[in-house]
Amino acid sequence: MQPFIGIVQGDACGIGPELMSKLLQKLTAAERNRALIISDQRIMTAGNAVTGQETHCKRLNEPTEIDPECGQPQLLDIRCLDPANIVPGTVSVDAGCAVLKTFGLAIDLAQSGVIEGICFMPFNKAAMHLAGIGVADELTWAKKRLGVTGRASEFNVIDGMWNARVTSHIPLKDVAETLNIDGIVDAIVLANQTLTRAGYDNPRIAVAALNPHAGDGGAIGTEEIEIIAPAVEKAKLQSIKVDGPFPSDTLYLKVRDGQFDCAVSMYHDQGQIAIKLLGFDQGVSVLAGLPVPIATPAHGTAFDIVGTNSANVNAALNAFRMVSAMAQGRNLAPLDRA
Repeated sequence: MQPFIGIVQGDACGIGPELMSKLLQKLTAAERNRALIISDQRIMTAGNAVTGQETHCKRLNEPTEIDPECGQPQLLDIRCLDPANIVPGTVSVDAGCAVLKTFGLAIDLAQSGVIEGICFMPFNKAAMHLAGIGVADELTWAKKRLGVTGRASEFNVIDGMWNARVTSHIPLKDVAETLNIDGIVDAIVLANQTLTRAGYDNPRIAVAALNPHAGDGGAIGTEEIEIIAPAVEKAKLQSIKVDGPFPSDTLYLKVRDGQFDCAVSMYHDQGQIAIKLLGFDQGVSVLAGLPVPIATPAHGTAFDIVGTNSANVNAALNAFRMVSAMAQGRNLAPLDRA
């Protein structure tokens, strides 16, 4: 059976309202009838006004009214943001507060077993910080709210190509000194666990080097010799199918060509640039290491095209289907490029 998935409105100053409207139109009837939209109804109405489309939803006032078996899409109307009080295409503390309220409620509903996964429309980190998120990003916030103490990380996925990270939202100048054997092993283990949860049998993982040409035998950096290669060997002791380090300028060609299922990058943009070039409008970000599957389009709030009805919905659709697949422990079919 199609799992019961929560869809969160995202930052209302961006393309989230438009994407929600388009997403509901793109879902199959079976998917749509097992969807719970967690949003202010006024934001939904604003999104429908942009797209000129509307999907009828059963409106709910309280979480106690949720019925996963009702046979139609449901809108949990959270009165958290009046569109008249925000300026589209700008960073807004009110929009940030609405994100924290709706996303927090979705996490609570997932933790209590009401919904089986969460797909959220793009957030704006600046708005969330103005709203008082108090941590680096939504992953860290979700991890804290769920009481997770182990490693969690953001993965990016496009057409069956997965990218994991050892470090994420830190300055580039701090990456080399942050790397250590155990941290890399933890990232490899999480990649293996996440892909296994997504339905991969014995996933094949490739680990990126840090330096150009993988350090050229130590001539232009020793991290590969002293840290990364030992981490790969240590991870192999856990019966993980992992190899590396590989020079990052060719690593993603190996993933693209099907030699590996997942790359583990040493820092944020090392993998992000490659993955986004391979399919910017299709990519999905997965919040890995949490007890509930959570995913979002890999692109951002796109303030520059708000209100133009030009947002591509495919990444949102892929994110919804990724969450559904992970909730069922199955591998997702090739991502939608229609």
